[in-house]
Amino acid sequence: MGKYISAVFLFFIFLGIYYAGSFTKIPFADCVGFILNAEKGGWTSVATATSHFLYINTVVLIKTLTRFNAIEASRLLVIISGAATVSIIFLTVKSITKTEWIALTSAFIFGFSFSFWRNAEIVEVYTYNSLWVSLFFFSMVKTFSENKRNYIIFSSLFLGISLWVHIQNILLIPALLVFLFYFRQQKKYFYSSLFLFAVLFSSLFILNISQGYPINSPYSSDQGNWVEDSLKKDTIQYVKDFFISFVYLFYNFNFFIFFGITGAILLYRTNRKMFYVFAAGSVCVYGFSTFYAVSDNYVFFIPFNIIFALSIGYGLSSARYSSFGRYSWTCLFIPLAYVLCFHIVLSTERGKEIHNFKAYKGGLNYYLLPWMNNNVGILEFTIDKKQAPEPIHWMTASALEYIELLKSKGYTEEEIKKL
Repeated sequence: MGKYISAVFLFFIFLGIYYAGSFTKIPFADCVGFILNAEKGGWTSVATATSHFLYINTVVLIKTLTRFNAIEASRLLVIISGAATVSIIFLTVKSITKTEWIALTSAFIFGFSFSFWRNAEIVEVYTYNSLWVSLFFFSMVKTFSENKRNYIIFSSLFLGISLWVHIQNILLIPALLVFLFYFRQQKKYFYSSLFLFAVLFSSLFILNISQGYPINSPYSSDQGNWVEDSLKKDTIQYVKDFFISFVYLFYNFNFFIFFGITGAILLYRTNRKMFYVFAAGSVCVYGFSTFYAVSDNYVFFIPFNIIFALSIGYGLSSARYSSFGRYSWTCLFIPLAYVLCFHIVLSTERGKEIHNFKAYKGGLNYYLLPWMNNNVGILEFTIDKKQAPEPIHWMTASALEYIELLKSKGYTEEEIKKL
């Protein structure tokens, strides 16, 4: 038990951080849609690209067991998943490097990374998804670094489960296949792992087809044609998307990017098999996320960001950077970097324009600061019939439905505005 004390310690630290910064009112984007589905209380029975079968049903289960409302049940799942993921990052890096301070530093860097931190403060699927993805990576690393063959089966189990949370994780199947290829001589574990994953993956299709849905339903949605639109961009837009992806990477990891790149190079030199496994996952996830035609594509980088955080840890383990240990505490100042960036951008004319344009949902606070306490709520916005300078009808439609549902349960408009 003693070897897990630091992981437990980290869990409670980030549980407190994420709870303190959690949303005060239901934010914009997809948040109200998730809460609406959970508030209805029915189990989701179909697994499409946007239904997030396991996430919604887990929230409903928490709501049923605890008697929390959908908002608090969602908050509980999100912040616990977020804090648990940080602990898994710590355990994974420690398994690779065998060094406590490096594992702690990597965990803090990832826990404070903007994309992950932001999603730990709102109602979204991505921290819960990250938990299963991080367990998948943890299992593969344990197999490589500690020669524990039972983790071969766990790797397929966790990736298979993650598909029921978010179908984006099919992009990690190449990583699993490369991983299994390297352990193909371990026939007992190889075939058991392959069979388990095949069952979990195929069950998505069986569930939907049994209810009359088309065979492509697990990876499609009637809410949009985002994949098709991603293939219709012009060359200039693809180039812009590529450079924007680097901006995302820098905002998440700042100068620690250097150690991430160093870690990848070091891993290639010292453990080429593990390198190719994570390279397969990285290329697929990063490539898809970069060009995916949705406004919030930054969230799709999170599985890649987990890999990059592990790479940062491996980079820090290099003998030539051993002296950095005395400066590892600098990762604790990452939140201040967000505040500094916010004020720098807000001091510019372009920054002020964006802040005013996006004021309906919090301005630059919404885009540059990861914490969401004292945020602008979509329910109050909708009830007061405020207007946004850009199309958000898909958000307000769910908000209106949720408002009517709450009114049927006896809530007044003034009470709803506070949610």
